[in-house]
Amino acid sequence: MRLSEFWYAVGYEFGEAYGQVIANDLVIAELGDRTAQDALKAGIPPREVWTALCRAAEVPAERQVAMTLRT
Repeated sequence: MRLSEFWYAVGYEFGEAYGQVIANDLVIAELGDRTAQDALKAGIPPREVWTALCRAAEVPAERQVAMTLRT
């Protein structure tokens, strides 16, 4: 998953506005107590960030997988 695909997935799943909020504000323990945005800046691969974000936001597994298969 490329960074652009990550942002597409975030927008598709959460909507553009809320996706930005959740990526910038939700601190995810699985990512070392970072937000998704901070994790990406720290060099964590977008697919790992996407998966952790989905788990933290309780996105159903079938939607998580469907998005990663598209990208």
